[in-house]
Amino acid sequence: MTSNRRTFAIISHPDAGKTTLTEKLLLQGGAIHLAGEVKARGAARRARSDWMKIEQQRGISVTSSVMTFERDGVTFNLLDTPGHEDFSEDTYRTLTAVDSAIMVIDAAKGIEPQTRKLFEVCRLRSVPIITFVNKVDREGKPVFDLLDEVADTLALDVSPQSWPIGMGGVFEGVLDFGTDTISRPEGPSKEFLGKREADVELAGPMAEEVELARHGYPEFDIEAYRHGDLTPVYFGSALKNFGVTELIDAIARFAPPPRPQPSEAGPIEPTRDEVTGFVFKVQANMDPQHRDRIAFMRMVSGTFKRGMKLIPSGLGKPIAVHSPILFFAQDRELADTAEAGDIIGIPNHGTLRVGDTLSEKNQVRFTGLPNFAPEILRRVQLKDPTKTKQLRKALDDLSEEGVIQVFYPEFGGQWIVGVVGQLQLDVLISRLSAEYKVEASLEASPFATARWLKGSPEAIKGFEEFNRANLARDRDGDPVFMAKSAWDVGYQQEKNPDITFGATKER
Repeated sequence: MTSNRRTFAIISHPDAGKTTLTEKLLLQGGAIHLAGEVKARGAARRARSDWMKIEQQRGISVTSSVMTFERDGVTFNLLDTPGHEDFSEDTYRTLTAVDSAIMVIDAAKGIEPQTRKLFEVCRLRSVPIITFVNKVDREGKPVFDLLDEVADTLALDVSPQSWPIGMGGVFEGVLDFGTDTISRPEGPSKEFLGKREADVELAGPMAEEVELARHGYPEFDIEAYRHGDLTPVYFGSALKNFGVTELIDAIARFAPPPRPQPSEAGPIEPTRDEVTGFVFKVQANMDPQHRDRIAFMRMVSGTFKRGMKLIPSGLGKPIAVHSPILFFAQDRELADTAEAGDIIGIPNHGTLRVGDTLSEKNQVRFTGLPNFAPEILRRVQLKDPTKTKQLRKALDDLSEEGVIQVFYPEFGGQWIVGVVGQLQLDVLISRLSAEYKVEASLEASPFATARWLKGSPEAIKGFEEFNRANLARDRDGDPVFMAKSAWDVGYQQEKNPDITFGATKER
């Protein structure tokens, strides 16, 4: 059975309340038993899903984590995504592994740049979106303005499923359109809810507003939602636990079960008997005591059983998966079985990489997990030249995870790292020091971007003869043109029409 799986992500701009909402969803699902377990007291402590040293220092989510919990017979796989704008690449890969997403919007700020960026990634893959307008107990934009902003900015039909009765200082609760009940603040702290039938008639402007909200927007259409054309909108406060129950109920009722995944041979259905899956993330050193390395695999089809042998597409020979892991952030437990939609962690020592397909017969290749051309390139300067070997190992590990890309120039000894955002460079230096005991600095590189070369062996060879000073190899040994500018790329494309200068590379 796969129909009781819901694999979803939460996307938002930093500070919109994603960590708090994650905590409350886990609380509702019984995965934690006390509010504050995810976000411990004190500014230095972060969410359970924020475990890396630099995350604790900066107070942001840098890596993607997985949290699995059950509620009312439904298994929820919640994939936490990096909230920082620099982490589009890791976030993109995480969003390839989900079937739906919750978009969290701050009621005072509306659609922010990172929200829009992440939404576009979801749209690329037709990932359906449920919208949660957070912090309605504080002063915010007028509700109709917020809905118009979502509709206009994202070109998406909106269908409100609840409505805030007042906002900020005059906030009285949230009206659920489905049940005609109001969640009201109670007690001196206004943090405890009493849900009851609306025992007062809404009057005046508020009654008109609710009537207009009920009838002025499209009715919820599950097919339009699942096609990515319509978003149901819920209002609430993650901090005060308003609207969270309705949100998790909506995921259970409306969000799609595991969807077919794209492969070279066409979509692979979750009902296929053969066990198949793909690695969308690799994380080294989650447990610093054991120097471990975990590949996160999204199950696409079949029923996985512990001890099964699967063939990674990058290796070609089977590996036995003896210790598959289910996650609650850093906490883990062994998974005896897993179904389509589940995320399992596979411990390995460099065997598995991002983009690898795992299957029983090695006849399937999943597509759509690219590397992106880096926007920032830097030379790596080692402070202790005797640690060259450790540095290469570290760079290879981190490039396998997708934290960086690493390029080995044909000429010159200094290796070059490429990233899509500045923060990744800080992560690189922090992790080199903390996990590999390698002290290094970064210097300016003569190159501005990189392009993967594709073409006939003759065309590539001819190009290499004239451009060796601008060539490097990536960690797979594939040729890469290191360009000094965007003009440089265009010029070489014109001169070499038989060669493709790729801004992405799929594995």
